[in-house]
Amino acid sequence: MRKTLLLSITLLALTACAKEPQTLQCTTKPIQLPLHFIDKPIDFGQERIAMTKAYIRQHYGKKVNDITITPKIIVLHWTAEMSFDKSFNRLKPQKLLTDRKDIAKASQLNVSAQFLVDRDGTIYRLMPENWMARHVIGLNYSSIGIENVGGKGNKAEDLTPAQLRSNIALVRYLKEKYPTIKYLIGHYEYTQMESTPLWLERDKGYRTVKADPGPKFMSDVRKAVAELKLKMPPQDK
Repeated sequence: MRKTLLLSITLLALTACAKEPQTLQCTTKPIQLPLHFIDKPIDFGQERIAMTKAYIRQHYGKKVNDITITPKIIVLHWTAEMSFDKSFNRLKPQKLLTDRKDIAKASQLNVSAQFLVDRDGTIYRLMPENWMARHVIGLNYSSIGIENVGGKGNKAEDLTPAQLRSNIALVRYLKEKYPTIKYLIGHYEYTQMESTPLWLERDKGYRTVKADPGPKFMSDVRKAVAELKLKMPPQDK
């Protein structure tokens, strides 16, 4: 049963966005809005926890007793699905789906993210925020992932103004809750983090090419939360 969680945090500087559907541009007018989200857990039992520990050991060289992380990065994504149900059902199982041959050799641990944002802006929390999710190569052990329903064909920059507002709200909430967060990146920028101490991937051949959530969306989120002073990844030389 879905349980709506009303957070008491008031986002004093949440940026208001233009209402026109054809644009994601935001104004800088501050509004006050408590953050609402719905807890909708994916399957995260002992099997997934054990696979997560094995992933950490294999890919990051760390033997851990639990899968809690210290968040230092927020990574924004799109699901490449236009349906919430299809997006959720890809993340829900503990084991990787059979069509993910591109990453299956690295682990049978299914992909996941801490949050999923629907087209109408509804925010769903899928798992504990400080548990490691498999959503970004090399950086899972220090990052919180926000998935957005959309990105048709894994190419279209079609995320909605409502999703933009929700991502801005989530970034603000997470930064306030976890002061250790220093970076805000798009999934397509993840390899630029290889020059930082946060990059842990040991397999030099384990990389994928990503486009999500699109440069325009990232630019709009970054402009809206500029006062948080979250870092971009180092620029490629």
